[in-house]
Amino acid sequence: MPRLLVTNRAGFETAAEATAGLSVMENIRDNGFDELLALCGGCCSCATCHVHVDPDFIGALEPMSEDENDLLDSSDHRNEFSRLSCQVPMSDALDGLKVTIAAED
Repeated sequence: MPRLLVTNRAGFETAAEATAGLSVMENIRDNGFDELLALCGGCCSCATCHVHVDPDFIGALEPMSEDENDLLDSSDHRNEFSRLSCQVPMSDALDGLKVTIAAED
């Protein structure tokens, strides 16, 4: 079972057991992080699951879709490591993935 390291908006990092095959968003939600709203439930239509991925992992992720890119453009907190966590499938290859929940827009 892969591990996911999540830093909340207050800067506290928590290690969580993740389930491969679920999205990073689903794993964050299932581990009790309530500040990641994920209002659309993972449909790539709201950008409320915005996270910043640790630079060491950004190259291991699947490329961003045009829809995800467009949604992230609406965020004042977007940076080069921004992703929508609903669009990042968790896998054993991502064991130790570090993400920080982005500030709310």
